[in-house]
Amino acid sequence: MIRALPFLLLPCLAQAETLRIATFNTELSRDGPGLLLRDIQRDQQQVQDVVAVITATAPDVLALQGIDWDLDGQALKALAERLDQAGLSYPHSFHSRPNSGMETDLDLDGDGRRFGPGDAQGWGEFSGQNGIAILSRFPIAQNEVQDFSTLLWRDLPDADLPSKDSQPFPSPVAQDHQRLSSTAHWVIPIDTPEGRVTVMTFHATPPVFDGPEDRNGLRNRDEIRFWQAYLDGQLGLAPADRFVIAGDANLDPYDSAGLITGIQNLLADPRVQDPAPASAGAAQAGTQGHQGPDSLDTVEWEGAGRLRVDYVLPSADWQVTGSGVYWPAPNKDGHAAALGASRHRLVWVDLMAP
Repeated sequence: MIRALPFLLLPCLAQAETLRIATFNTELSRDGPGLLLRDIQRDQQQVQDVVAVITATAPDVLALQGIDWDLDGQALKALAERLDQAGLSYPHSFHSRPNSGMETDLDLDGDGRRFGPGDAQGWGEFSGQNGIAILSRFPIAQNEVQDFSTLLWRDLPDADLPSKDSQPFPSPVAQDHQRLSSTAHWVIPIDTPEGRVTVMTFHATPPVFDGPEDRNGLRNRDEIRFWQAYLDGQLGLAPADRFVIAGDANLDPYDSAGLITGIQNLLADPRVQDPAPASAGAAQAGTQGHQGPDSLDTVEWEGAGRLRVDYVLPSADWQVTGSGVYWPAPNKDGHAAALGASRHRLVWVDLMAP
């Protein structure tokens, strides 16, 4: 919710207000269509934990990943109802069919077979699995939303497409149909009491689970690089108002197995700022020999360990008044819910218009 700052801090204003924007890969994905709605309606334990995490942080605008899409948005509506029952109202939302699970009749992953989850436009067992969504306390300019999910990978300026034995991988035909977004790239205008803010959200593919052609690593890097091409005006008009990039990049700037220049370049772009949200839970989780600061980690995977892969990056013209990762220390309230909700942690940033 909007938070008032003390008058004494800003004597020239009657009241200054902050806007909290968050991203959260809830991992509310199931093995088949309709199962997520069932689990939300049954108030399954993971759903309870997700609701507890969101209500504890109370974002004004929330970018969700890892939430199954359905045509009528029933699962998203059911989640919003659970949040409303917990005292947090989101009257506005946006959802659209993602590329994940969108079937093709091509061998897109190069395994020699068709109609597998890797042959969808984005990996998925069914259409809409692991989608994304937006919940907002403020009106969304629905008619002005830009959805770049149909952009072909090859049409991204300076696209770096995979090859094998000097030939397009897995085939020229596949590259003629392969979309860039493994899930989606959305540009969402939201009209807040502090003016319009553009939320730019996505969920990039993991940069692993492939072969020496590095198809997923290259795609992950280009999915992240999309935002710089968009801000450069290469894919249409860049936002004229303040913006925030919020989503799951699936890439750590220090310790990922992927092509880390993708996220490093975005973090270093002078048009954005990195508030470097941190948490006591990550800081106290124990050293693991990584180069990146432990306190900034946002996910805990078996094997790969803890990494920073979830980001809220405001444009440079915002004043950042606070930030954090919802990962309470082991002896604090909320720790169990944070771990039970998802392997990812909710990341939030508080912003004030200049």
